Amino acid sequence: MVFQQARSHVARVFSQRCFYLFFSVLLLVTLGPLATHNVTGRIAVEVINGCLLISAIAAVGRTRLSFVIALLLAASNVGFEILATRFDMPQYSVVAVAFGAAFYVTAITYLLGYVFRREVMTEDKLYGAAAAYLMTGVLWVYLYGLVQHLIPGSFSSAGKQELGVSDLVYYSFSVLTSAGFGDIVPVSPLARSVTTLEAIAGMLFVAILIARLAGIYPPRRQEQA
Repeated sequence: MVFQQARSHVARVFSQRCFYLFFSVLLLVTLGPLATHNVTGRIAVEVINGCLLISAIAAVGRTRLSFVIALLLAASNVGFEILATRFDMPQYSVVAVAFGAAFYVTAITYLLGYVFRREVMTEDKLYGAAAAYLMTGVLWVYLYGLVQHLIPGSFSSAGKQELGVSDLVYYSFSVLTSAGFGDIVPVSPLARSVTTLEAIAGMLFVAILIARLAGIYPPRRQEQA
């Protein structure tokens, strides 16, 4: 009986769209920075990123409009990344980063609309909320990349002139979670403003999600004596 219940629960989890999205984002932000130092690792990261894009499109594409928008943004992001790699043109890379940021903004918006819909909270919505939180950190990685391109030297870290992707991922999630280790410091005014916005977004996300969960479960009425 216990085995059947566990199998039923696992099957229900794996049948939910947002679970795959959450798992893909978690893999990207934890394993991605560790695997970018060699060709095999970079290929693995690209595979994980592809799975993330597919799972995100599946999670947010609950209507024809949202599916088309997410698909077009994801395709544009991948297309310009391929062009940037193929022709070694930095401007294509910047456009790819811009489309990537737009994709994450769109995906997070649709996910939050789904999570905060006035219905019963389900496991799929909880995975969607967790995925949206992690995707917020990834979104700011793209934004920091754009800031660093527009204003070189916007961040200071042990004498580095430019931060790599793994550094930006580490910095973004330390800001999002308010860890604030201080080993990477925003220097330019634009970098400081974007950093402040991420810190505010991280705090508001958790506060609003808790309020949403609290609103679903009304307090029990005191039993009359």
